[in-house]
Amino acid sequence: MDRVDKILSQWRRERPDLDTEAMGILGRLKRLTTHLAREVEQVLQQHGLSSSSFDVLATLRRSGAPYRLSPGDLLGMTMVSSGTMTNRIDQLEKSGFVKRVVNPDDRRSVLIALTDKGLDIVEAAVGAHVANQQRLTQALTGEEKAELDALLRRFLSTFE
Repeated sequence: MDRVDKILSQWRRERPDLDTEAMGILGRLKRLTTHLAREVEQVLQQHGLSSSSFDVLATLRRSGAPYRLSPGDLLGMTMVSSGTMTNRIDQLEKSGFVKRVVNPDDRRSVLIALTDKGLDIVEAAVGAHVANQQRLTQALTGEEKAELDALLRRFLSTFE
């Protein structure tokens, strides 16, 4: 029994007319998200990053050399508002992890580029992040991970 089971038991007692199956699934997903986010944040903090700053740096890194994207492309690859993205870029620029460069294809616009310092930090952080993700999922067998991944992909596709 987990905490969600206790909540569901209370609802069954108080409101036996409610179908709480979805409540159990979503409650567990929410609790897992909270636990996992805390664990991820701890590892990223060891590299001087938050999950939001890591998100931007990792997006630039996985875009491939020369590790630069337009602010609009960065925005499209994350789930934040343009104001939030501008703030993240400003903070990363102040830290020396990114810089704004003139877009060679359109001199009226800029690209956000990883600096050497930014590339170094994201390289170190992504290795630690992936190792941490492996640690966090080690309670599941390979088959269970594949099954859970397929179910979550299917569920997520209904929203995306």
